[in-house]
Parts: sequence; C-alpha cells; structure tokens
Amino acid sequence: MADLYQIPPFLLARASGLWLSGRIHFPKDRLGEIIHEEEEFKIFRQIVVDPGSDQPDSPGAIFKVCFHFARFSVTTNRTLSLIPIPFIVAQPGFRSKTWLIGQKTGIFQGFYKWETVKDAENYWTSFPLNLMKKRAIPGSLTYSISEISSLNKRKEGLPLGKTVIL
Repeated sequence: MADLYQIPPFLLARASGLWLSGRIHFPKDRLGEIIHEEEEFKIFRQIVVDPGSDQPDSPGAIFKVCFHFARFSVTTNRTLSLIPIPFIVAQPGFRSKTWLIGQKTGIFQGFYKWETVKDAENYWTSFPLNLMKKRAIPGSLTYSISEISSLNKRKEGLPLGKTVIL
C-alpha cells in the first residue's frame, strides 16, 4: 500500500486537495534570510502545509538535504525546483520545506519538517527525492534526519542528527 502513495497521479490528486482546502501556504517572512552554517545559505522559498485535524500541531522530525545540481545554472535550477512541489507536499507526514542556496558554492539545501521520523525516513525513497537524486552530481548529496524532541519544539532549537553522504 505504501507504493500507492508514490504514484504521481495519486500525489497530484492529494496535493490538489490540500491546495483546494487552503492548507498550503507560501510564507514570505523569512525570504532572503541568511543562515550561517559551513557557509552562508540564503532562503529563497518556503512552503507550509497546515496540520489536519488528526495530526499533531508540531512536527516531530527534520530532514535536511544538500547537493549540487549536475546541470543548468543556479537561476534555472531555482525555477525548476518549483516543479516537484505538488509531489513533495503530498507526501505522508509532510509539514514544511525551506529552500536555501549556498552563497559561495551554489549548493542547494532543503530543510524539511515531518510529522514523524518514519515519515522523514520514507521520504528518502520517495518519488520527488528520487528525481532529485537523478539531478544531483554524483557524490554531492548528503542528508540527515533528526527527531525534534519536545524540548527542541519549545525552544525552536535544531536537533543533532546523523548525516549520510552518497
């Protein structure tokens, strides 16, 4: 049954339902904000899906991915990153994504929040992430999955997680 949730027509139908119900938002308050990590990353897009009545108010996991695109310019890839949005928001447990770009290296970074760690783990083999893996320069993709503890939820802290390099 889990494979059903990765069939593109199913994902598009679910994304349409979320959009029509008003649960999808594109906040603009953090656009242009610089996040200091290994280098400076600039936020260029955010999307949030409001929780359903049967979901907790706060997400329980973070999925972070970094990579270099194999083809096209940074500007072109920013535009192309709009295409998978319906497939991302339709993933079970998806809560939000923040898109960032490294100001020196052009590394793309995605910072996702999920309902559970299991949802974040399942995203690794999802339809939209498989598309991303095909577009990344081999060896450039790293990801980490972290649980957000109740304390971190209250303090808005960033939890530590395991990083995997492919």
